[in-house]
Amino acid sequence: MANASLRIPDLIIKKRNGGVLTPEEINHFVTEVVNGGVQECQLGAMLMAMYLNGLADEETVPLTRAMMKSGDVLGPWPQEWSGKVVDKHSTGGVGDKISLILAPALAACGMKVPMVSGRGLGHTGGTLDKLESIEGVSVSASKDKMQQILTEVGCCIVGQTEKLVPADKKMYAIRDVTGTVENIGLIAGSIISKKAAEQLNALVLDVKFGTGAVMVDERKARELANKMVTIGNGLGVKTVALMTDMNNPIGKMIGNALEIAESLNCLHGNGPTDLEDLVLQLGGQLLFVSGNATSTEEGQRKLKETLTNGQAAKKFEQMIIAQGADSEKAKALCVKGSDVWKILPRANFITPVKSKQSGFVNAINSRTCAECSLKLGAGRQASSDQINFAVGLEMCVDIGTSIKEGDDWIRVHHDCDVIPDDIKERLNNAIDVTPSPPKTILTTRVKDIIS
Repeated sequence: MANASLRIPDLIIKKRNGGVLTPEEINHFVTEVVNGGVQECQLGAMLMAMYLNGLADEETVPLTRAMMKSGDVLGPWPQEWSGKVVDKHSTGGVGDKISLILAPALAACGMKVPMVSGRGLGHTGGTLDKLESIEGVSVSASKDKMQQILTEVGCCIVGQTEKLVPADKKMYAIRDVTGTVENIGLIAGSIISKKAAEQLNALVLDVKFGTGAVMVDERKARELANKMVTIGNGLGVKTVALMTDMNNPIGKMIGNALEIAESLNCLHGNGPTDLEDLVLQLGGQLLFVSGNATSTEEGQRKLKETLTNGQAAKKFEQMIIAQGADSEKAKALCVKGSDVWKILPRANFITPVKSKQSGFVNAINSRTCAECSLKLGAGRQASSDQINFAVGLEMCVDIGTSIKEGDDWIRVHHDCDVIPDDIKERLNNAIDVTPSPPKTILTTRVKDIIS
């Protein structure tokens, strides 16, 4: 309940002057934001004060808690789920389809995964958009529907409801128009408030850095990871973060239906090595910190087994049926070795782009690839834009691969008659070919673990 003795202007002045707000003051401010007791200009002023003066840990934890409690929270979960309610969050990257594989694999290990995910905006794709490339799948679900799916299947991947963390919605809308988005404390609070509202036992964070990440600078990404781990643990959620390299695209596919197809391959144990490795590393950490594996290595072994014995693919099938997909089409889609393009939308044309040099693949620019895919129609430049689920890019090479002039290095899946010249030119410049192999080839994208 708000404290009538606290005045909003006084709180703004305190923060403007570099003061540290108390939990009571923060709770009052957030409560009034949701109740309409804070004018937009006052909210903008407070956010700017927070942006310029920063947020101490003793502010970010109560701020995130107040945001989390500003609306509905999921649960209460059944007692028998204790210690098994887990989730993962990624800060976004090119070709990032980890959630589509990890959620069903964790469910196959007996976990409950109430994954509240997001849409793509900008150069990175959204998990919800990828799921919607499967005909009939709905990413809208009430609290009761989520609990039903978790009971029957073990995982769901849905969008944020209107009543979940409404304070974050109001604050983010103002951050977006006041130049206060890029503040580590506010970003961390926004992310963790939504995950904490899921009433999780454990959370793993995939914090990406590099050319294809939302947060390019590794130092800033590390600062964000540390802040989110501090907040998560401060709210009683066992939280661990993995720092992962996003300089090259994840896997081979960029684009919605293309990434579903690649995810299904991985769910059957046939995915690209870098993709499977990241799934296992994130999931292994999650099973360990939640107490469902004695070590991260044991957690990885458990997850790997679900990818080889068909259990993870079965959970994915059950999940999409529970979320509205036709059962016969879902079964046909998820059978190992099936022709997924009988079910998924496919582009009218597939055109290769050929290497202009001979040598070894030294790097592939993630950001350039993502922006080309976006221009083909695979993503949104505005929230109202319609997505073409079929289009995207398919990499034909790996880092370190030997390549000859004239070899295909990438295939463009497009619906326009010809690839626009500017896209072709940009893709020609997206691959770095050198005379000698790279001095080091990453065996894993995971650079560090923060707990």
